[in-house]
Amino acid sequence: MLNRAAYGKERTIVSRRGKDLAAVIPVEDLQLLERLAREEMDRLDVQAARAAMAEARTKGSISLARAKKRLGF
Repeated sequence: MLNRAAYGKERTIVSRRGKDLAAVIPVEDLQLLERLAREEMDRLDVQAARAAMAEARTKGSISLARAKKRLGF
């Protein structure tokens, strides 16, 4: 199974009692999935930052000192 994944680029699903539990995949597939996950996280971070900036423009913002005081720091 490992050789088929490593050299044949084959993907194998491991299941028990009809339920899929894991997959044996080529390492290149794993690297691609990890890269795509990082890119998606970056995209979500940019969206959150844009939303925060828009909120600051519409609702205003406060200084760090004031925020600390409100939070009891």
